[in-house]
Amino acid sequence: SEEGEFTDALREAALEAHAAVRAESALKPEAHRMATTLTLLIAVWPWAYVLQVGDSRCYHFHGGELRQLTRDQTIAQDLVDQGVLAPERMAKSPFSNVLASAIGAESALPEVSRVKLHARNIFLLCSDGLTKHVKDDEIAAELSVLTSSEQSCRRLVDLALERGGSDNITVLIGRPLT
Repeated sequence: SEEGEFTDALREAALEAHAAVRAESALKPEAHRMATTLTLLIAVWPWAYVLQVGDSRCYHFHGGELRQLTRDQTIAQDLVDQGVLAPERMAKSPFSNVLASAIGAESALPEVSRVKLHARNIFLLCSDGLTKHVKDDEIAAELSVLTSSEQSCRRLVDLALERGGSDNITVLIGRPLT
């Protein structure tokens, strides 16, 4: 019933995952440092809560408009936020894929956001393997004609692969039941 308790519990769960990955990594010194991103959506009517660490994203599509709910936790995004790097130069920056926060990395900074649920909401969660190769307007175009979440995910993954697929590509689409 207390939203603050719920969002604090989400952040704490992410930090527990962070500690577990760091502990596992410490047991395997021969392996490279283990780290991962985390993007999670939990719907508790009438809200959707998004927990994020790293640069995987959550988008909200409603009324024909696509909005990125998460902020990429990269060094390049930090430089843009500080006014040191122009936003249009971020994609070409050598820091665009350098994580400032990740589960298992030096630091994890879980962020929680929320959005009001409506019957026609569409949420897309994805790794940066998609967004490196597919632009936001192309994602919006795919979601605007969505009839099957599975088929739209496949089309977006295929598009990213056709354009080079230089990273892992994960895409999940969710919609409230109506």
